[in-house]
Amino acid sequence: MKVTLKVFRYNPENGGQPRYDVFHLDVDPNDRVLDLLEMVKGYHDGSLSYRRSCAHGICGSDAMRINGRNRLACKTLVKDLGDTIVVEPILGLPVLKDLIVDMEPFFQAYRKVMPWFINNDPPPEKERLQTPEERARFDDTTKCILCAACTTSCPVFWADGSYFGPAAIVNAHRFIFDSRDQAAEERLAILAQEEGVWRCRTSFNCTEACPREIQITKAIAEVKRAILTGDLS
Repeated sequence: MKVTLKVFRYNPENGGQPRYDVFHLDVDPNDRVLDLLEMVKGYHDGSLSYRRSCAHGICGSDAMRINGRNRLACKTLVKDLGDTIVVEPILGLPVLKDLIVDMEPFFQAYRKVMPWFINNDPPPEKERLQTPEERARFDDTTKCILCAACTTSCPVFWADGSYFGPAAIVNAHRFIFDSRDQAAEERLAILAQEEGVWRCRTSFNCTEACPREIQITKAIAEVKRAILTGDLS
């Protein structure tokens, strides 16, 4: 199968302007976009820069815009894209080089919601137990891999980077509704601030972009309801 791969290029070190480079490749329909980028880097242009790690959809490092949608390059098959593929960096974060963006603003928002377990009671002799029902309450939001695909698909985040964004809210949800955690009220107070959940306009871009199929818009709605009612059930 022959495909035309159009790749966004930008290198601030040489003072060049952003551009697109085009590569004509012979590929297998079951190849992934990551395979195509590896082919370009290995045989056509070794200066091409992008992030990748596990290549199995677990680390989330190779999130990028593929034919206008946020996806993981390691999970996106050529046969699902057609014979012309356009690859660009995710939006809303500064581009460092080619397909690599500065993730620090994303992680700064993530850290603000205290995405770690907080319980000041003396530790039990064994683990802190939960019922299956209590665990199921936040099971969906434990699946986040911090790829930023959801946050960088959000029009509100594009317009104002101070918005925490869907990923931060999802990771706050995971602890807010954990029956063992004791900092739900503090996290809800953080998310009730101007840059928190009330900035969400329910466009559903985030849910569509999530490679782990997390029900992100539902999680955000549950956080909003908890802020208003105090109900964590």
